[in-house]
Amino acid sequence: QVHLVESGGGLVQPGGSLRLSCVSSGVVFSINAMGWYRQAPGKERELVALISSSGNINSADSVKGRFTISRDNFKNSVDLEMYKLKVEDTAIYFCNAVARTLDGRVANYWGQGTQVSVSL
Repeated sequence: QVHLVESGGGLVQPGGSLRLSCVSSGVVFSINAMGWYRQAPGKERELVALISSSGNINSADSVKGRFTISRDNFKNSVDLEMYKLKVEDTAIYFCNAVARTLDGRVANYWGQGTQVSVSL
């Protein structure tokens, strides 16, 4: 079981910056990918960026060049630095972890979400 706790959301003006952090706790065999998804009102949850334990990154085209994901494998944490924020980045951001459990299953875990609002 993995428990994810996010922090760092808030309200920012267009062009501004925010940093999201997510720390995991719990006992699993390994945590494979960690990252962030977001869900805007009336829309489906979508990938923002994921980073594997070896550092491979998969990110949405809409955030490339503006968002940076990083991970600390020792602390089992993942950060998302967001620059040049746009109104359309407004959403609830969810931390995600894909882990292999002690009994060999691959399980998907989610944080409770943190609100990011970009507005004048």
